[in-house]
Amino acid sequence: MSSSRKVRYIAVSAVIAAMYAGLTYLAAAMNLAYGPVQFRFSEALTVLPVFTPAAVPGLMLGCLIANLTSPFGIVDWVFGTLASFVAAVGTLSLSRVRYKGIAWLAPLPPVIANAVIVGFELCCFSEAGVFSWGNASLAGFLAGAVSVGIGELVVCYALGVPLMIAIEKTGLNRLMASAG
Repeated sequence: MSSSRKVRYIAVSAVIAAMYAGLTYLAAAMNLAYGPVQFRFSEALTVLPVFTPAAVPGLMLGCLIANLTSPFGIVDWVFGTLASFVAAVGTLSLSRVRYKGIAWLAPLPPVIANAVIVGFELCCFSEAGVFSWGNASLAGFLAGAVSVGIGELVVCYALGVPLMIAIEKTGLNRLMASAG
């Protein structure tokens, strides 16, 4: 990779990280970013690996920055960031699977990764910020997974798919592809 391409890669990753963190803080201001009911507007950005691999570290870093204010603390820093990484790699791997030119399956890895990983994380908390393995149960996991999964599904498909279509129509996909 040439040095100018590396710079573009880092710049695109940084911009995505900043957008993700900023949009998450906006959702947090409306009490929608942390906890069992999550509608993080930033999760619409999880479709970006369809256009550039630079989105993978950008989403991961953005999630880590956004989770620095999570009531679940270091556990959310680790597991939330892990969920974003798994989701971004999954989205990247599905980027070429398209129907009528649209990567309809690309939003699915974020839905699944967040439902499973964040759902498990939530089932282990009795009160925000208090971790207890003793509180983990199948019912708690399923409740957390379904709740997070539904919010993720809504955001990724209602906002993420239109974002993908807009990026394709405006030609931004070519600009993003040049970064990675």
